[in-house]
Amino acid sequence: MALILTFLGKSGIARSKIAIAAAKLLANQGKRVLLAGLAEPTLPILLGTSLTPDPQEIAPNLQAVQFQSSVLLERNWEEAKKLEAQYLRTPIFKEVYGQELVVLPGMDNALALNAIREYDASGKYDAIIYDGTGDSSTLRMLGMPESMSWYVRRFRQLFVNSDLGKTITESPLIQPLITSFFNVNWTADNFAQPTNQVNNFLEQGKDAIADPHRVAAFLVTTPDPIDVANSRFLWGTAQQVGLTIGGVILVSAEENTNLSEEFTPLPVSIVPDVSNGEWQPLIDALPNFVAQALQAPKPIEIDVHNRQVRLFLPGFDKKQVKLTQYGPEVTVEAGDQRRNIFLPPALSGRPITGAKFQNNYLIISF
Repeated sequence: MALILTFLGKSGIARSKIAIAAAKLLANQGKRVLLAGLAEPTLPILLGTSLTPDPQEIAPNLQAVQFQSSVLLERNWEEAKKLEAQYLRTPIFKEVYGQELVVLPGMDNALALNAIREYDASGKYDAIIYDGTGDSSTLRMLGMPESMSWYVRRFRQLFVNSDLGKTITESPLIQPLITSFFNVNWTADNFAQPTNQVNNFLEQGKDAIADPHRVAAFLVTTPDPIDVANSRFLWGTAQQVGLTIGGVILVSAEENTNLSEEFTPLPVSIVPDVSNGEWQPLIDALPNFVAQALQAPKPIEIDVHNRQVRLFLPGFDKKQVKLTQYGPEVTVEAGDQRRNIFLPPALSGRPITGAKFQNNYLIISF
């Protein structure tokens, strides 16, 4: 399994330069690296070479690829047809061709995340550097496994408990009708086979995001106060998707620039900009990504013994954090991001008895 790194911040070109330098650094260390970017001209111009929808070697141990959503959609459509044929006796997707599909808003993120998952599962790479949009859209993309797993478990249970779900389960007339359309028997548990398969993918994604050995992000900023404020916002928002922020990379010509107060306890690495195509000074100034990610505060800590959940939410104050409890889980809203916390059995179903915001932590008691 590969280490997946991405970079967050408002300065797109600076982020792309950091991504390239990080890829070069890890490749120089002997790691097999894939640099993945969007279908935009930034990476090709900075790399001085054209990129394609398939990985190509651009340096020893270093391959690069562009995520072209239309190509990814076309390829995934063929997989969707195979999946449909597995469950439906008379497939209908076969009448639609991948070459005619149009990418809708939101598809880009899902397609990019799935591409990263497939490259990771291939076993061909030790590290995957993703140069995405670096904003809240990227965070929503990385948070998709957790968000979608909530939708699956919440609405699946609602359907099973509904009159319609009970009718399908118990009716001697509907079951033969279902069997005539589908290749699987769903009498024991409605939609068990496909939803279990989806849940396995989502659980693997959630486990990866929660493990700083596997997935981590770094903030990229300049000394500009607006840039710093945006980075702090992304730092706090990233915690809502369970993403580890390993540190801050400050692009500045002034070595005495100090932003430690704004980003405590994260380490701040000051790096120079790339000048005249000279990448080595930037590469030499980069931090040890894995070591810093492992030392970073965990986005969430669950203390069953003391009946507490601790959420690390830097960049926000208590007025910007909303806590609610509907159904079996706890919902936390901060930074335009909503997170449903799946509680362990010892805390599940217990009402919240207290909550306080202290030292960048939301501490919830049960």
